[in-house]
This record gives sequence, C-alpha cells and structure tokens, in this order.
Amino acid sequence: MTSFVIKAHENRVLPAAWNTAPDCPFCRIVRGESQSYALYEDDMILAILDIMPLRFGHTLVIPKTHVSRVSELPDEFAAQCGIAVSKVARAISGALQNTALNVVCNQEYAQAVPHVHYHIIPAPRPDDAPAPALASMPVPGPDTQAGPPQLPDVVADPREARDRVAQPLTEKEMHRREYELRNTLEEDDARRLMASVRALLGVAPQKL
Repeated sequence: MTSFVIKAHENRVLPAAWNTAPDCPFCRIVRGESQSYALYEDDMILAILDIMPLRFGHTLVIPKTHVSRVSELPDEFAAQCGIAVSKVARAISGALQNTALNVVCNQEYAQAVPHVHYHIIPAPRPDDAPAPALASMPVPGPDTQAGPPQLPDVVADPREARDRVAQPLTEKEMHRREYELRNTLEEDDARRLMASVRALLGVAPQKL
C-alpha cells in the first residue's frame, strides 16, 4: 500500500478566490490537510498522481476552487485548467515515453468526487498484454474443424432482440467496474515518476 509520507502543502493561507469545501478530499489536499504526489501547482491549479490509477501515470488536474460541475467553473479557472492539462500531459508523455493518452472530465455521471477534475490517463503501450477478450479466444489447432465462424441464432421476436441489446450501466455499476480495474500506486514508483515529471516541468523536487 502507498504510505502517505509526502507533505505537499504546509500552513498555507488560502486566497479569497479559493472556495473550498470542508469534506471534499481534493479541497483537503489544496488546504494542506491531506498529502499527495504533487506534479504541478500554480495559483489556481494543482496536479497530482492518482493513488488508485487506471494505468501508471494516471494524473488528476484539479482547480483549487470548489466547483462540482465543469459547466459552472469560472472562466479564469477553466482557462488555467486547459493550460495545466496541456503542460502536465506533455511532461507525462515525456516521462513515460508514450505520447498516447486520454484526457477526461466527468460531470455528475461517472464523477466519483464532486469537485471538477481532469483525468490524464496514459494509453496502453503496443507491447502491453492483449485485452482479455482477445487473449481468451480459442486458437485453432490440428483437431479443430475448419469452417466459417458460428453466427448467433436468428431472433424471430423483435422484443427478444430488444432484450438482448446491452443496457447502459447504472452509475453504481460503472463505479464498481472502474474500481475493479484500478491498482494501488506504489510509493517508490510514484516518487520516481513524480521526480521525472517535475524535472520536465522545471518544478523543484518535492520535499519528502
């Protein structure tokens, strides 16, 4: 498990523009009450490594003011978020030698923390393990009978066909599936990546 030994912020006085919420985990990090692996910070934005990443290098870019919906984010914070996302994505790409990534911002649906945040998620590398759906497909062998692929049975009743169509996941199901894909960020890995990204950003090493 990751041990939180890195103190990112100490005894800071918050600017009036920072509207923080007492129970928000991101606001606690902004106020210096919780620790994080900080990659980048300016007057309006904080970028930290996700401690339960979907993939190694998964980063959160967070405005320091507490707003739950990106559609309600003040213009000055929205503009600075865009600048920070670009800077941090460039540094993560350089540190991981992988320019492929996703940038995502959820609003309400799929939003685990009700504080605006952008996810920067490095894409899998070409040499990563294949997806389970492909890896588990049977490989034809010498005893396998050749022939065309088997198609599903034709459904005569349109209502039955409709029932076979995948239904959209509920928000609870979506959160559960995402959680199952996540891994715990190891401290040594986090420190090495943090040092690399901060160096590429020209940011001083974080005091441990």
